[in-house]
Amino acid sequence: MSASSSFEQLGREVIQLEAEALQTLARRMDGQFAEACRLILACQGRVIVIGMGKSGHIGGKIAATLASTGTPAFFVHPGEASHGDLGMIMPIDIVLAISNSGETAEILTILPIIKRMGVKLISLVGKIESSLARQADAILFAGVDKEACPHNLAPTASTTAALAIGDALAVALLKSRGFTREDFARAHPAGSLGRRLLLYVGDVMHTGAAIPKVGEAASLREALLEMTGKSLGMTGVVDNQGALVGIFTDGDLRRVLNRGIDVYNVKITEVMTRNPKTTSADRLAAETVQLMRSLKINGLFVVDDKNHVLGALNMHDLFRAGVI
Repeated sequence: MSASSSFEQLGREVIQLEAEALQTLARRMDGQFAEACRLILACQGRVIVIGMGKSGHIGGKIAATLASTGTPAFFVHPGEASHGDLGMIMPIDIVLAISNSGETAEILTILPIIKRMGVKLISLVGKIESSLARQADAILFAGVDKEACPHNLAPTASTTAALAIGDALAVALLKSRGFTREDFARAHPAGSLGRRLLLYVGDVMHTGAAIPKVGEAASLREALLEMTGKSLGMTGVVDNQGALVGIFTDGDLRRVLNRGIDVYNVKITEVMTRNPKTTSADRLAAETVQLMRSLKINGLFVVDDKNHVLGALNMHDLFRAGVI
């Protein structure tokens, strides 16, 4: 076996072992998970996630996921908590403590103080009979039979299990709160997720004089001048009431030239595409991208319920807006 094949086999074995651990975890889900969800939903403060070492790294991710899905949360390092950071925790908060052994000294040290404050405790542990589990109001059991590490030492399968439970908590709470796509986007306004979920067609379309359009009486030559001046690769054709009746694009021009049509004398209505696909200003820009890709087109006109032209946009506009 080559070194490359050996590496691939080792990689597959690790992923398979962790996948099996997650399947066991799913089968083991019980009322304690539901109780943890109820405690968090009833909490009037924040979820304070604590953990040391690798559990701390997992805890940071869990806190971030909770916070971005409608459950106020942040991570507190238990070592720093003993040196002042306990002041971040209020009686109305709830603590989610993560420890595979359930015996992490830095966490056990601060538990009496947390308990005296009346703060509810959820323990995410790998050992159900541990000190941390015994003091919990709800126990999330993330124990695994074996780590992916050949020495059964490095936290691998156990951290994957803990991370999965954190994701399960976040999604269960998200659904219970009725957290929407728009809510999610508001928590990510500067990222691509926010742009895709918050940006509407009306935010990126060209309006007013920037809309390429001609009347039904226009010649193809006039339509080409309008296309060139507005630089969207298309022009709309509107009736006397401003309703869209057709479209002419760069692709249509190539087809006209291939047919040998005299571009100086033909009327636009003779070569335009009638009843073109359109979109609305209140449609998500991301949905419009999917529509354009499915139709294999590069531009769309935006119309109201009476088919009056409100705007126009193309793929370049969506790209510049960060939707693509």
